[in-house]
Amino acid sequence: MDLASAKLLGMAIAAGFGVIGPGIGIGLIGSGAMQAIGRNPEASGKIISNMILAIVFTEALGILALVVSFIIKFV
Repeated sequence: MDLASAKLLGMAIAAGFGVIGPGIGIGLIGSGAMQAIGRNPEASGKIISNMILAIVFTEALGILALVVSFIIKFV
């Protein structure tokens, strides 16, 4: 296996494993928020704003994994 192939394989593994976690996390955040809104619809404004903030932090980890995968490929 040459260096270019190893870099592409490392990039694919880093991106794949790095995005799976945030994907599951965002699903769980959305599920919890919908359950909370279903139980207390009057608090939906606070729940949605906190949900969006949590999704942003979770998505930042996914973006970081993609950046690391591109660093693996090009450096």
